[in-house]
Amino acid sequence: MGKIYYVMGKSSSGKDTVYRLLSERHPELRTVVPYTTRPVREGEKDGREYFFVDRARLKEMEDAGMVIEARSYDTKCGVWTYFTADDGQIDLRRHDYLVIGTLVSYRALKEYFGAEHISPIYIEVEDGLRLERALKREQQQKEPQYAEMCRRFLADTEDFSEEHLEKAGIDVRFQNTDLETCLNEIERYMGL
Repeated sequence: MGKIYYVMGKSSSGKDTVYRLLSERHPELRTVVPYTTRPVREGEKDGREYFFVDRARLKEMEDAGMVIEARSYDTKCGVWTYFTADDGQIDLRRHDYLVIGTLVSYRALKEYFGAEHISPIYIEVEDGLRLERALKREQQQKEPQYAEMCRRFLADTEDFSEEHLEKAGIDVRFQNTDLETCLNEIERYMGL
């Protein structure tokens, strides 16, 4: 049976970069594209980072019983929902997967597919460095959303609290101060 390697971490921890590089270095791992109702950011492409859908499509998928988990955030730009769907992307009888998401979605997938089929990869970065990275990323946007950047940064304190990490069973952490070292440690953990 296959395994889901689940990459997560606070905003601007480098989880997207870690995820991208792991998927490039290990093409044998299938990836799973989550869904969102938020607008596309500059540089994103539908079907790559997310499937970008409207609220009507989310409702259709919920009514069809396809939504494994969903999280809605009341952002500075409106209510955005992120979700994972049982849409045929995952077949644990045939493949291993690399997935990226939140602690909440990790817990939902762990419950849905079983703890024996999911391994957490929690990325950490010191908050000052994380804030610096977030600001640099936001400054590169055509229309920077600084208030939303700050909201995400502050929300992560609660979302990834030590209590929540413990409840989710996260006991291995990967420090992303040096990307190559972090990747090598993750690959050893994954047995790659």
